[in-house]
Amino acid sequence: MPSILDYFFPSTQTIPSTIYDFRVPSISGGVIDFASFRGKKIMIVNTASLCGFTPQYKELEALYKQHIDKLVIVGFPSNSFLFQDPGSNEKIAAFCTTTYGVTFPMAAKVPVKGFRKAPIYQWLTRKKYNGFSDNTVRWNFQKYLIDEQGKLTHVFSHKMSPLDKEIVTAIVS
Repeated sequence: MPSILDYFFPSTQTIPSTIYDFRVPSISGGVIDFASFRGKKIMIVNTASLCGFTPQYKELEALYKQHIDKLVIVGFPSNSFLFQDPGSNEKIAAFCTTTYGVTFPMAAKVPVKGFRKAPIYQWLTRKKYNGFSDNTVRWNFQKYLIDEQGKLTHVFSHKMSPLDKEIVTAIVS
């Protein structure tokens, strides 16, 4: 398994060809193995504890609980925008659990932009890897939806509520 440094220095790691090839450090230790999500839709969200959009944690948790049979949400804390998640993984995990009751998987904190962008975010933002679109992570709480076959199908704005009709329709369809 790659070390945590491989996620901060992506040039030292090859980008996997499918979402199911990713294994990322969990915020609480251990590993999140995306292969275990086969057959479910996956929503990947870059999160931050000190952002104006932080209350979306509550909506993400509600969405996760409503569709737990067909959806997994994976949060990726990031300090990439105005240093809005400066805490340690331990502090972020405690904040998410105590403030918003988060039960969906949370990865260890990673950069989501720049030359140190985590490999999973390189995959999400480059058409040559994801087969869907070249895009930019614009702010905290941008949402990526991957279908049951592991294909990226939607990129939703950070401004869009996780409970927005467009997102819910994409999940249930």
